[in-house]
Amino acid sequence: MASEKVETVVAGNYVEMEREEGDTRSAKSKLSKFFWHGGSVYDAWFSCASNQVAQVLLTLPYSFSQLGMLSGILFQLFYGLMGSWTAYLISVLYVEYRTRKEREKVDFRNHVIQWFEVLDGLLGKYWRNIGLLFNCTFLLFGSVIQLIACASNIYYINDNLDKRTWTYIFGACCATTVFIPSFHNYRIWSFLGLMMTSYTAWYLTIASLIHGQIEGVKHSGPTKMVLYFTGATNILYTFGGHAVTVEIMHAMWKPQKFKMIYLIATLYVLTLTLPSASAVYWAFGDLLLTHSNALSLLPRTRFRDTAVVLMLIHQFITFGFACTPLYFVWEKFIGVHETKSLLKRALARLPVVIPIWFLAIIFPFFGPINSTVGSLLVSFTVYIIPSLAHMVTFAPAAARENAVERPPSFIGGWAGMYSMNIFVVVWVLIVGFGFGGWASMLNFIQQIDTFGLFTKCYQCPHKA
Repeated sequence: MASEKVETVVAGNYVEMEREEGDTRSAKSKLSKFFWHGGSVYDAWFSCASNQVAQVLLTLPYSFSQLGMLSGILFQLFYGLMGSWTAYLISVLYVEYRTRKEREKVDFRNHVIQWFEVLDGLLGKYWRNIGLLFNCTFLLFGSVIQLIACASNIYYINDNLDKRTWTYIFGACCATTVFIPSFHNYRIWSFLGLMMTSYTAWYLTIASLIHGQIEGVKHSGPTKMVLYFTGATNILYTFGGHAVTVEIMHAMWKPQKFKMIYLIATLYVLTLTLPSASAVYWAFGDLLLTHSNALSLLPRTRFRDTAVVLMLIHQFITFGFACTPLYFVWEKFIGVHETKSLLKRALARLPVVIPIWFLAIIFPFFGPINSTVGSLLVSFTVYIIPSLAHMVTFAPAAARENAVERPPSFIGGWAGMYSMNIFVVVWVLIVGFGFGGWASMLNFIQQIDTFGLFTKCYQCPHKA
């Protein structure tokens, strides 16, 4: 019977690969399916949109103060489209890999496919190791950033404890994500997460417009190349949230429907990020250069406190998004990935949280760390490596001839696809990694010199 359920895939026409979840007519099963078992196109869209915007929403006004209004808007549009393109490339490579494997009768019902496995199956161990290194390092620091953001935000509601102490507390809270088995089980969390960031974005927009411009407001940016490229790289990081694309696709009932999901998610995210960043920068101008968290400048009201609480919950969710692929890698490494015991898997995952907790305490630089991670890790993980991998995979004529997903005709076929890939690689290598790496590292080192490692309260106002 098992052989009848896993059919050979032809041209990406997937059969449902998940186990039956029991009697779907029972009330308990229906409730569980509604909140827990998400594998639809809508679930994937909510996951992509929720994961993409996250805490970076609060640092984009800071980036606008470094870039200036015009460059800030243009970079968001540009990197939003570029991120959607490389997410599409990742989805194409996933479909190609899974199709080939399923033709060989490989069963993935107890195994989550990951990006490094796609690279391994299509291009070999060298590519697998490079992909694993960059992806895991990026997701590690992505999780670190969520912890830092939690501490930074809660401080604006309760400053009785310093930010470092809050980091200890939220590290323990975020460790509970070890109990969420996979992205298939983030249905309700993804939906709530996007609602939370939508509220926060429109709160920032409306509150800034109501507040109006501060006295003597200045909009000097851009003033220095270091600040300019630091801000640009933070936006590169903003639209580089597709390091978990493969895991999100694998959680879908029909992964071949993913192709346009990331682009549509990005378009929605732009309706949140452009108005909020523009409005906050318009109201506070250069003051944002020393306030990387936009919430720190707005007066305390019940609406701001609501935004803080919602972002805290969302950062817990995003921590899970960033950390779950690391859990999978660790499970595979120690040999418990395919076990059916959720408790055993949860206990096995706990060691992954410890280095994340530690790094968040060492480098609590909310804002600057986003740019550093963007330039050194995101640039390769989700822009350069997918573009190069796609070109190398389909370099042989036979691979192009037998490709499961062919290039859209409107981009000019294979020639147009290769041209776009080459542009992405060159641009991100020079502007994102080169100039962005130089600028963000200088800025990051300056934060260490100014505040020191293990600083108790980064950018906290001095108390009388």
